[in-house]
Amino acid sequence: MITPDSQTRPLIRKLLLCAIVAPLLLLPTFSSRDTLAAAQGKPYAVIVGTVWGPDDLPVYGVTVKIRKATDKPKKVRWELYSDHRGEFAQRLPAGEADYIVWADLKAFKPADGQPVHLVKEVTVHIYHDERQDIGLHLEH
Repeated sequence: MITPDSQTRPLIRKLLLCAIVAPLLLLPTFSSRDTLAAAQGKPYAVIVGTVWGPDDLPVYGVTVKIRKATDKPKKVRWELYSDHRGEFAQRLPAGEADYIVWADLKAFKPADGQPVHLVKEVTVHIYHDERQDIGLHLEH
C-alpha cells in the first residue's frame, strides 16, 4: 500500500476539495424565493433571452432589466447580466401578465469602442407557467 508523505497530503486534500466544490459552482443560482417555490412545486414562468450585438454575435456582460408592463417605466423588478454566450434567464410568477425587457447600456463598454444602443425593448406576454424565448438586439 502506498501512503502519501507529508508534502503530498495537502495537495491531495486540495484536489479532493476542488472535486467536491467545482460541480456545486456549476449549479444554477436562484433566489431563495425561487428555490422555495420550486421546492414546494409551485408553477413559474421563465423568460430566456440572448443579447445580440451589431455584428449578430452574442454579447457578454450586458445589464438586462425586466419590469411588469403595468409598473412605472423606470421601476425595475429584476436585473441580471448576459453570460459568455450572451444569454440570460429569469424566473417569474406564473399567471397572465405582460413584462417589458430591455438592455441598460450605461455602464457597458463595447469591445470595438463604438457606442451601441438597443434597437427596441421587448414586450413578453406570459399566460401561465411557460418559457418565452426572446432576443435583444443592439446596433451602432
